[in-house]
Amino acid sequence: MTEKDVNCEHACKNTCATLNEALRRETAMVRFYESILDECNMPDVSTFMNELVEEKRKVILRLIQKLNEIHVRSQAIDGVASSFNNTDR
Repeated sequence: MTEKDVNCEHACKNTCATLNEALRRETAMVRFYESILDECNMPDVSTFMNELVEEKRKVILRLIQKLNEIHVRSQAIDGVASSFNNTDR
């Protein structure tokens, strides 16, 4: 995988492809770290890996929160736009 193999589509509406890809990758990293934990028998390494998992989970939560913000904002904008496009007046 290259350092940058995701290109922003610049046409996001209800979601963001870049944030979704970041979420996918962070989630994969958590699964990877957790699989290492299952095999690790060194307490200091295990503690360190648990800390990494917790940090990644916080990042995942932040990504989900931002995606939710984008979705809510898009719905609000759609609602305002549809109120101006109402032809029943």
